[in-house]
Amino acid sequence: MKVNKVDHICIAVKNLEEARKVWEPVLGKSAPDDSYIDEPEKIRVARYWVGEVGFELMESTTPDGEVAKFIENRGEGVMLISLNVDNTRAAMEELKADDYPLIGGARSFRDCEFAFVHPQKMNGVLLELIDYKWRELKDR
Repeated sequence: MKVNKVDHICIAVKNLEEARKVWEPVLGKSAPDDSYIDEPEKIRVARYWVGEVGFELMESTTPDGEVAKFIENRGEGVMLISLNVDNTRAAMEELKADDYPLIGGARSFRDCEFAFVHPQKMNGVLLELIDYKWRELKDR
């Protein structure tokens, strides 16, 4: 599997607006570079570009969302690291063949797919594979 780069790092937060006040001065930003709500994943996200890597603050939109469960079990903090790959499904097949446990199947986001590798195999880190092309970087 070829990894192109660290795609993004996600920080689980209880309150997105309060977290923005903490992180934006450190990141040298006055607002997110990209904000969105992902209804299927039950998250509200503020994304910032740090070089070519996304830095995301994620807040759960529901009490039963994965971000809310993460915070309940571990507290706020780094929830996942995402690696950019050329093809998510091909990467999944390769990792499955090497006995890496996946969580569910490929999921859609904008014009790409992503998938998760179970943290039990990855030293406690939720690993995401994503084949997003990041056209936004060309506009900067």
